[in-house]
Amino acid sequence: MVTNLKVMLVVIATIGIYTWLAMAIPQVESVVPEELTFSTDVSEAELIAAGQDLYGGAGQCQVCHGLLGTRAPNLLTDEAGTGSIGQRCASRVPGQDCKTYLLTSMVDPEAYMVEGYNPTMPPQERVLTMPQIWALVAYMQSVGGEVTVTAADLREPEGSGGTPQQPADLPATSEPTSATTDPMQLLEDNLCLACHTLGGQGVQVGPTFDGIGSRFSPEDLRRSILDPGAEASEGFEALLGAMPAAYGQSFTAGQLEIIVQYLAGLR
Repeated sequence: MVTNLKVMLVVIATIGIYTWLAMAIPQVESVVPEELTFSTDVSEAELIAAGQDLYGGAGQCQVCHGLLGTRAPNLLTDEAGTGSIGQRCASRVPGQDCKTYLLTSMVDPEAYMVEGYNPTMPPQERVLTMPQIWALVAYMQSVGGEVTVTAADLREPEGSGGTPQQPADLPATSEPTSATTDPMQLLEDNLCLACHTLGGQGVQVGPTFDGIGSRFSPEDLRRSILDPGAEASEGFEALLGAMPAAYGQSFTAGQLEIIVQYLAGLR
């Protein structure tokens, strides 16, 4: 009787310890960014607050620009002696103001690569709406700089179907998918190797693709693409939600199945 009671107490204590450890692991919120709508007289404070919520939450910016530090330039703190993003954005490209630089960097991330970093960020119009992007620009400007984003930037041009405008010299919205059916090309086009490794290529942030078919079933792989925030692979719990939920929309149904079957065959 006493022995059974001791065993029970040990089990309860062990469960309690592991529960505490699980709760102590920092989690990245895994939700699709909430649609934003602003009134025609939206204030600077409202834009900044919305951008701050996105940056630290569903926008998942902190995963690379803060949480993991070395994968992308620091934005909220000093970067190599140049100050925070609000302090340095206007001097990054000669003749270009801060607002245009930040917007371009989000819509076309490879336009201005910071030395020492690899192109790992997908065009944010694949994941965020223009109001969300403008809110993030306002928030980044506020970190050490002057906010110049206004309600006029979010105005809907005639015939736009409710889409806020962007400067004419920015590239058009990126297509969410390519037409290829080559699985490796699909992985490269969608920057999957920015966080996963395969055959010596890529960056080890998430689980490696090498041998992934022996660790996960096709159903598991399909679910992890369509709903990446559902569960984390063992050893990667702290990155739950780091993969954008919109990645499942980057493939057609046929392309998704090609990727799933390709990964399932990597043993």
